[in-house]
Amino acid sequence: MNALYPTLEEAIDAAREEFLAENSGLESDEASVQQLNVQKYVLQDGDIMWQAEFFADEDDGEGECLPMLSGEAAQSVFDGDYDEIDIRQEWQEENTLHEWDEGEFQLEPPLDTEEGQTAADEWDER
Repeated sequence: MNALYPTLEEAIDAAREEFLAENSGLESDEASVQQLNVQKYVLQDGDIMWQAEFFADEDDGEGECLPMLSGEAAQSVFDGDYDEIDIRQEWQEENTLHEWDEGEFQLEPPLDTEEGQTAADEWDER
């Protein structure tokens, strides 16, 4: 699993840096991005973390995250021209992964812990 970040903006910045590192020789203004994948995680302590990935081709999107934006929209995010709130609003909560054991995530929060019950309650309120 790639690193997780406390904000979506940090996850996107890290994904941009990783994309440029994997495509050495490219300057950020030369990069052509076709796919942005994102994943939201709720840790056992209730913290929310984010992960993001950029791909040069929509068919390359075999990463750890879910496809979120493609084409010009993905390129705009890569170029830093985006509103984090818009991306958060487009996120489908049913795709959020919840930590059950350290490093083990599932789509539903564990109900046998206070944190899990709190997360489940918050889940139901949304």
